[in-house]
Amino acid sequence: MSAVQRQALADLGNCRTPRLGGRIEQCSACGHRDYLYNSCRNRHCPKCQAGHRAAWLEREAGWLLPVEYHHLVFTLPTPLNELVGENARLVYGLLFEAASQAVRELAADPKHLGAQVGLTAVLHTWGQTLCLHPHLHVVATGGGLSCNRQGEIDESPCWRSSRPGFFLPVRPLSRLFRGKFLAGLREARTRGELRLPERLRHEQAWQEWLAELHRKDWVVYSKPPCAGPEVVLKYLARYTHRVAISNSRLVHASDDEVTFLWKDYRGGGKHKEMTLRLEEFARRFLQHVLPHGFVRTRHYGLLGNRGRQEKLALSRRLLVVEAVVRQTAAAGMAEEPPRCPECGRGVMEVVEELPRQFGERLDALTQVDSS
Repeated sequence: MSAVQRQALADLGNCRTPRLGGRIEQCSACGHRDYLYNSCRNRHCPKCQAGHRAAWLEREAGWLLPVEYHHLVFTLPTPLNELVGENARLVYGLLFEAASQAVRELAADPKHLGAQVGLTAVLHTWGQTLCLHPHLHVVATGGGLSCNRQGEIDESPCWRSSRPGFFLPVRPLSRLFRGKFLAGLREARTRGELRLPERLRHEQAWQEWLAELHRKDWVVYSKPPCAGPEVVLKYLARYTHRVAISNSRLVHASDDEVTFLWKDYRGGGKHKEMTLRLEEFARRFLQHVLPHGFVRTRHYGLLGNRGRQEKLALSRRLLVVEAVVRQTAAAGMAEEPPRCPECGRGVMEVVEELPRQFGERLDALTQVDSS
């Protein structure tokens, strides 16, 4: 178990318990008291994502354009899963690079769009049963600023929209994605950055394995487009700051077993229950703890860090609209003091701060920023 995985387990176990400290709130009318404990703020914790999600969406709202948005999903073939354990940062980084480059290259081709588009990419690593299933959700603007084949924006660009309901052809996109990922994998091996299992360390076995991957059709799925900035904002919220399993899916837990709900897509989307030994459940969950500092949501093209504000301002002028009005998760919901859950009349006020109850390595573990 890695240090990051141990930290995640410690944080999740301590989240909203007396060990992290907290506060006591008292009703101003009836005197009812509530004990509220601090959250761990670990990005893998299912209880700590709402605040991060709201702040992220508030920022993203200012970057939306009044155009159609398209959702693409890039999935890595199952044979690549055996590389993830020792190479998670490398494999997931290649997934981002290969998918984003494939979309931008095809979009820049004048045969398709001839434009630099905006991309937001979110990494998920899990399937419904918590097995390893690395895939990338990419939300793309349905058009962009005119550019050359290299993706460089024209000196006097125009806005080029994709056809309504259609973004880019999936088959060439899949082939580009496959080629770029495998090329990156080869380069990483040449540089000595790729840790291979014993069976793939011999040149012939490595080449045969790569050839088999190249013969496969890599899955790139294009979902129906989202129309308008309001819709895409809600759509993005479904994919950002999601964790491998939410508390709502947990049915039962004991010292020996965990039972949870999963959706069987192959069986008509029916919800079923799965029971795993505690050790197996922990093993599956820990597969999805990302390397320390790894960024799982990234932006490219019009939304990339370099020149983003200028590109968006130009795009809005060309689309003949005013800047998109910032819509925050708190829009129209002014902060109000919490009311008493007992009498409903009084206001809950903080009357005492509770110190943290330090345990073995607790302070060192929780001081690390895991966002």
